[in-house]
Amino acid sequence: MFFTNGALFANLIPRYPQIKDDLGLGNAAYGLSVAAFPTGAIVAGLAAGVLVRRFGSARVATAGTFLTGAGALAAGVAPAVWVFAGALFLAGAMDAVTDVAQNAHGLRVQRRYRRSIINSFHAIWSIGAVTGGVMAAAAIAAGLPRGVHLTISAALFAVVALVALRFCLPGPEVEPTPDATGDPRARTGTLGTRTVLVVAALVVIATAGTVVEDAGNSWAALYLADSLSAPAAVAAWGYIALVGAQFVGRLGGDRLVDRFGQRAVARAGGLVAAAGMGLALAVPTVPGTILGFAAAGLGVATLVPAAMHEADELPGLKPGTGLTVVSWLMRLGFLLSPPVVGAVADASSLRLGLLVVPAAGLLVVVTAGVLSRRASAPR
Repeated sequence: MFFTNGALFANLIPRYPQIKDDLGLGNAAYGLSVAAFPTGAIVAGLAAGVLVRRFGSARVATAGTFLTGAGALAAGVAPAVWVFAGALFLAGAMDAVTDVAQNAHGLRVQRRYRRSIINSFHAIWSIGAVTGGVMAAAAIAAGLPRGVHLTISAALFAVVALVALRFCLPGPEVEPTPDATGDPRARTGTLGTRTVLVVAALVVIATAGTVVEDAGNSWAALYLADSLSAPAAVAAWGYIALVGAQFVGRLGGDRLVDRFGQRAVARAGGLVAAAGMGLALAVPTVPGTILGFAAAGLGVATLVPAAMHEADELPGLKPGTGLTVVSWLMRLGFLLSPPVVGAVADASSLRLGLLVVPAAGLLVVVTAGVLSRRASAPR
């Protein structure tokens, strides 16, 4: 499920420069259009919990995969900007539902493992994103029409999701009650100011991760193609480098967190993202920029899983409440980033707009103090 979720939209992202040109969009209009994706996610995100309780996380994730693919296909062949934005709104709404459902199911699996494996789940998402990006780059290089390419993608990953559904956990979503298992998170009490501030800081950390991801999603290919004159097939590698390095970081993320703690890993990652992308923007070349996006992806690899894990362990909140709030609010990064970067790009340059990436890395360094010094003991 994580693999298909990563791969589906990644097939559309490298097509953005062509869509932007075909629709005759400026940077600001383009930024507003692609912001429809996170807008749909925010609108639908809180409904995901109701759907999961009613139909089950695995079934909801599978249905969401079908509809996300349909939205990506509609966006790829949109004849007008309002159709493009509307299709992205649908795709974003379904992506949010799928994301909540697959994470809910993944947490069921994690509880049976009795140790943290959340970074590994997100690493599988990154594998899917790299796969989707490579598929798109190959389709562009081969001159495959967008409609044909995205139809193949939607159909292929719908089949993968159906096969995966056969192997998901059966039974109800509700696990044994916390009191019965001795889970220390069972305690609930007065929600203090400190807890609210910690949740806010965790939202900032997760949002910083999504802002960097969005720089790869929405702007990497455009920056390489338009500002640095890279061919379309080469420009696609800015996004691929970011999600590929993110996969590497997540693959080893659990071990690093176990050894050094969430706080140290997050701060080091923030510095890597800030320094790598800052250097790439200061000395702009095609290879250097691709490496800069790779450094950014590596730096933010563990941020979203760390924020989710920390939120889920907060005292004074019912299990799942902190996770839901952080997961929903972090999508503000995807909503606000494209219009801001687009407006800066139109007023000055896209190179200046992409300074949001090193800024996000530095913000993580400042706020990472709310994360644990050491990983939590296995439950």
